[in-house]
Amino acid sequence: MASQRTKDDQLVVRKIVVARRRSTLNPNPPIAAGTRVGHVHLKVADLDRALGFYCGVLGFELTQRYGPGAGFVSAGGYHHHIGLNTWESRRGGPPARGTTGLYHLAILYPTRADLADALRRLIAAGITLDGASDHGVSQALYLRDPDENGVELYWDRPEAEWPRDGAGNLAMVTEPLDLEDLLRA
Repeated sequence: MASQRTKDDQLVVRKIVVARRRSTLNPNPPIAAGTRVGHVHLKVADLDRALGFYCGVLGFELTQRYGPGAGFVSAGGYHHHIGLNTWESRRGGPPARGTTGLYHLAILYPTRADLADALRRLIAAGITLDGASDHGVSQALYLRDPDENGVELYWDRPEAEWPRDGAGNLAMVTEPLDLEDLLRA
């Protein structure tokens, strides 16, 4: 009888542990709805080369050079959306595939026409795309910067146009993006 009680007790304990694990994924209330990711800071091998890409190709503005090893770039006069530095990476190589780290940084364009302009800039600079997708909620271009950091350039559709399933849940997809159509925007 004691062994049965022990097994029953163990089962109850396991159920409690599983329930606690589920509740600890988010034991606090959600953060404020206006919270956003403010900037990304990338380690680069060559600061001038990185600035040539982010400013010269994509069109960001250099807001500050911070000594010889860092630069800050932005769109629209913000202090910085992207920080670039060589503090730990000067002349270094990209991380090996299969390691942890940043998958990509995503740059949100205000209009589809602005995303089309970004595509034209990439074409003019001879930058190769890794991919181009329509996710239902957004249209995205995927590429690599000179340091092999993944970069997503995208435009969000208005929320009223986002695909939903029968229960009203978000139903994103990954479909090919028609680049010819995008260039007509």
